[in-house]
Amino acid sequence: MPRANLTRPVVLSAAAELADRDGFDAISISELARHFGVKPASLYSHVRDRGAVIEGVHEIALDELADRVAAAIGGRSATDALIGFGEAHRRYAEQRPGCWTALQRPASPGTMASAAAQRMGAQLVAVIRGYELPEPEIVHAARLVGATINGFLTLERVGSFGNRDEDTEASWARALSALDVALSAWATHTVRPTEMEERA
Repeated sequence: MPRANLTRPVVLSAAAELADRDGFDAISISELARHFGVKPASLYSHVRDRGAVIEGVHEIALDELADRVAAAIGGRSATDALIGFGEAHRRYAEQRPGCWTALQRPASPGTMASAAAQRMGAQLVAVIRGYELPEPEIVHAARLVGATINGFLTLERVGSFGNRDEDTEASWARALSALDVALSAWATHTVRPTEMEERA
């Protein structure tokens, strides 16, 4: 690609494709320079350093996933919205593995403040509000949903379920069902930290 065509979005898009093809850790300034047929120094006019590239890929992933989630949960609530939310994440992990890996890394303050991150957070909150949880409980429920979905998909992506005969699809369906049950019963069955200490 001629150097004149290089822009920050073009560089970041190439980095996202590199991550999907060769793995997230393959992202480097030198590899991107090789892709464009330029010297590494040429890229520093568009991205500060590798960290800036990683941050950009993270934001691309957030934006893409937010679009998919919006389509999956639109017009749905409670169980249907939860399933749509989970399935959107799973399909994204399958189709954009490098970008999905970026989402599992700690986000920079700039990424956390981005419009894409705010949109993703609002979507998860919207799903949980469909279960009519008390407002102070939403953050805890959001952490549970995020940990369950991302934990399952992380194990699936690294092949941790491959040594068992049981169907992974069935396990995934049960994971979403368990979340649905937990969220449905949350308001009446929440165990407080003080109760946990008393039971210990």
